[in-house]
Amino acid sequence: MVNVAYHNPVLLDAAVKGLNIQPDGIYVDVTFGGGGHSAAILKLLEKGRLIAFDQDADAKANVHADTKFLLIDDNFRNLSERLADADVNTVDGILADLGVSSHQFDVAERGFSIRFNAELDMRMDQSQQLTAKDVINYYPEKELSRVFKEYGELIPARRMAEAIVKARQEAFIITGEELKKVLSKFAPRMKENTFYAQVYQALRIEVNDELGALKELLKKSAKVLRNGGRLVVISYHSLEDRLVKNFINSGNFEGELHKDFFGNPTGLLFKAINRKPILPEESEIENNPRSRSAKMRIAERL
Repeated sequence: MVNVAYHNPVLLDAAVKGLNIQPDGIYVDVTFGGGGHSAAILKLLEKGRLIAFDQDADAKANVHADTKFLLIDDNFRNLSERLADADVNTVDGILADLGVSSHQFDVAERGFSIRFNAELDMRMDQSQQLTAKDVINYYPEKELSRVFKEYGELIPARRMAEAIVKARQEAFIITGEELKKVLSKFAPRMKENTFYAQVYQALRIEVNDELGALKELLKKSAKVLRNGGRLVVISYHSLEDRLVKNFINSGNFEGELHKDFFGNPTGLLFKAINRKPILPEESEIENNPRSRSAKMRIAERL
């Protein structure tokens, strides 16, 4: 049973269409969440299989009662290893919806949303040790500045880090409101929510090593996809989308297209199916505002 309240699947029809589902194929949904994308894929399978990944314990409540379905409790960065454990060496399609689920945003104590004054947590995998509170209170000033600059793309990153280090010498910064109070002087007037969303994004990416995990996923997708298999990735900010676009178009994360002596491209692993990212329709954005920043790219394994 699909729990729509847990997560309203973004670009559902376009994503499933992009996978080019074959009834007897093997597909992987590496971001199971509420199971919306998985449910749509399962409807198109006859003798095929769907293997899903999710490291969030809450996602287990949404498991599909279908013999063609298997949920693996792990981070998608371990894609090829866990597929091998399930006696699967090649697959026909991989779907990744990189957004934080509605459920994770709406449960205050998870600490993902700027709407709540919750303890700074932000762990996707609640069994891991590192939290956003640890980053704020224990990271050296230089490392804090790096997190805000690289992952939040925040211009006053150095001064923000300096202010946090000074404030935590007086008392630990535990909650979102305490952090906002320290950083309030850096928030542009009338754009406070956007600023704090960037701060939270930076912390979340650091806590969960999201970009490192995405790089691992992309490299391992190339290993397990059969020739002609499809990769569908939905991203929500430029840092993710840039990595996906570069890897699809060049075979590396820098986006540098290498050529041989004769000028022929080398190192390419995928062929882009859509030159420009696919965006949600206005009607979807109205029904699900969290889809507004989504960009979907589809590629075929060479």
